[in-house]
Amino acid sequence: MTNTMRFPYAGFLDRLGEPGEPVSAEASAEMPAALAHSLQTDGEPKLWTPLAAFLATLLHARRATLQAAFDTTLAADELRRYQKYAKPGKPSAHIVQLRQKQAAARQASSISRQSLIKAAAAFVREAGIEVPERMALDEFIIQWISANVPEDNDVDATAP
Repeated sequence: MTNTMRFPYAGFLDRLGEPGEPVSAEASAEMPAALAHSLQTDGEPKLWTPLAAFLATLLHARRATLQAAFDTTLAADELRRYQKYAKPGKPSAHIVQLRQKQAAARQASSISRQSLIKAAAAFVREAGIEVPERMALDEFIIQWISANVPEDNDVDATAP
């Protein structure tokens, strides 16, 4: 069993460059037109705009949220498996360690969600994207990423 989850945007994130760097032909070809227009300069050679750095930060935050959710689920499953056969009374040292692991995973999940919201707010502000009313920013940005950022074609990618 693996301790990392598959991040569907890892390849795109690797190809995403710093502002002022030339855009690779691969990255340019796989991007939707609307995203390419906002992330690349109009001149030749095409260069990354400052918005690319905000998108990279946002994708790193999204990766952290997915990994934290994966770790929380893994810790909860492991605790459930061992607690099922635990004797009543004082918990064993192993159960205590598993509970601590679960608490740490939950805390990491909260911190990663906060960083996602912070990165999303910066990206939305810089890109000029209107967030619908009565919709949480993190929910909106996750939907936006799914709709606009190209996913990897490699199913076996397990980059953290």
